[in-house]
Amino acid sequence: MGALLALGAGLGWGCADFAGGLSARRVGTLRTIAVSYPAGAILLTVLALTLVPGTIDTTVLVWSLGVGVVGLAAMFFLYGALAAGPMGIVSPLTALGGAAVPVMVGLLRGEAVTPLILAGMALAVIAVILVSREPGPHRQVTARAFALSAGAGLFIGLYLTGLGLSPESSGIWVATLGRWCATAVVVAVALVALRRSGRRSWQSYPWALAVSAGLLDALANGLFQIATQLAELVVVAVLGALYPAATLLLAHWFLRERISRIQGIGVALALGAVVVLVV
Repeated sequence: MGALLALGAGLGWGCADFAGGLSARRVGTLRTIAVSYPAGAILLTVLALTLVPGTIDTTVLVWSLGVGVVGLAAMFFLYGALAAGPMGIVSPLTALGGAAVPVMVGLLRGEAVTPLILAGMALAVIAVILVSREPGPHRQVTARAFALSAGAGLFIGLYLTGLGLSPESSGIWVATLGRWCATAVVVAVALVALRRSGRRSWQSYPWALAVSAGLLDALANGLFQIATQLAELVVVAVLGALYPAATLLLAHWFLRERISRIQGIGVALALGAVVVLVV
């Protein structure tokens, strides 16, 4: 069950990236996040109060604050990297970093890793690299873009590790309260930015895209936290890192973006990795 929930988290992140990316193209990153983050926080709160029982204590509050701060840092590094370098290189770097940190922590904690799990992890890593490749030549990767990509991968990995090691009795409260902490910061920054740049019309705002991105991302975070309570962190992290495959397929279906042969092979390997790891 834990592996399936991790796969669901990866699917949610991939869909959220697609919807959020379309919204950001229209109104910018900050305006998108200013709506998507509160929407996700509300959904997680409803789920935490109704469907996923958990307790809140001082430890949970501390974990939530740390997760919220690290997650917000990951967001800024990620979008900075995407703006500074080619997505076909930035995406696999951040995805691999996001998987590598919790995997290393899981191994250091003595989690059992069988040869079958190692094979599935290897397939997943190769799949992440291949599905994130963009057709055509890439721009040169600058030192700044590489540093931002490495920072994004590190903070994403720390964020997922924080969710994975949070108290099991908390349910999804760490993900929920962490999202509210990040929401407070993002909304405050957005209000200051809007005051400086002047008011903009919200009539043409892509509400459906921004809200959908927030709901899917938050749901994925909650699924990931539950998955780490049911399965090994090393397996959950690798399955969650397959999210670029979902983004790629959605872009192909709805935006008619071409899938190269290499990307198709990556999708096939991703499906194989899922089967191996779930088994």
